[in-house]
Amino acid sequence: MSNILIIKHGSLGDIAQACGAIQDISEAHKGNPIYLLTTKPYFDLFKKNPYLTDVIIDKRLSRFNLIYLYSLMKKIKKFKISKVYDLQNSSRTAFYKKILFPNSNSSTWSSSETTLPENQTKEEFDKLPVLDRFDHQLKKTGINTKNTMVPNFSWACDDISSLKSEFKLNKYIVIFPFCSTHLPQKKWPYFDKLINLIKDKYNHEISIVVAPGPNELEDAKKIDAKCILDNNKALNISQLATLINDSIFVVANDTGPAHIAAHLNVNGISLFGSHTTAHKVSIERENFKAIQVSDLSKLSAEKVFEKLCNLIS
Repeated sequence: MSNILIIKHGSLGDIAQACGAIQDISEAHKGNPIYLLTTKPYFDLFKKNPYLTDVIIDKRLSRFNLIYLYSLMKKIKKFKISKVYDLQNSSRTAFYKKILFPNSNSSTWSSSETTLPENQTKEEFDKLPVLDRFDHQLKKTGINTKNTMVPNFSWACDDISSLKSEFKLNKYIVIFPFCSTHLPQKKWPYFDKLINLIKDKYNHEISIVVAPGPNELEDAKKIDAKCILDNNKALNISQLATLINDSIFVVANDTGPAHIAAHLNVNGISLFGSHTTAHKVSIERENFKAIQVSDLSKLSAEKVFEKLCNLIS
């Protein structure tokens, strides 16, 4: 029996994208324990993942914190890991490789570096769409990648019937008008206008809801939509996934919830400016689409509303 370690730290969108790869790794190593190294915000979520045996927390403290680093490496070594799938592919995880499996190749440590295509630099490889990179990495390691390109996040969903009853949710559209404070270029500025257009057309037939994160609670009060909270706190990831899954449509900036929506394959659209492309982040699915423009401030609410109406009908 071989113990397998997968590394995936975050963010939320990355977690949703990686779940197909995690499933393929698990199915390739049936009968073997599969452990995941991740960060605290995703510990409870991944404990529910049916393709994992257990979850290990990495606090990601400074690499100069030698006491922490020694403690983490000692903990990992106790699991007697025989193979690592590095789905984070960061400088930090490359550093872990040097400690745990120095000079190893893809047969022991599968990463974008150890499976890099011939005549291509990692910088060039990293320009490819994220799911294509996972697909290449795993195929090069001998994994059958039937799920990697079509991640299914439905395992993360939970029962939210009490919340739906509390907020009288039947037919509803979820909007995600927020984005990271350090990435304001991702924020589309016309959600208020879009809400008015939806309300004018659908009257009271469809509710509009917003599910803010812990740092978005105050901003959510300024939006003319039902603010869905659990005992005045932000929903956890499983609750959020179910809220998205049960909606009739999602409109989002390029954020973690947009990637959850994509990999639940719900009806919806994500809005992209010049910060990246929908193709590179592998967000478009059969039902979830993207609008790509050079300048989000020039994307009108009317155009987004037209796309929404066409996709709902």
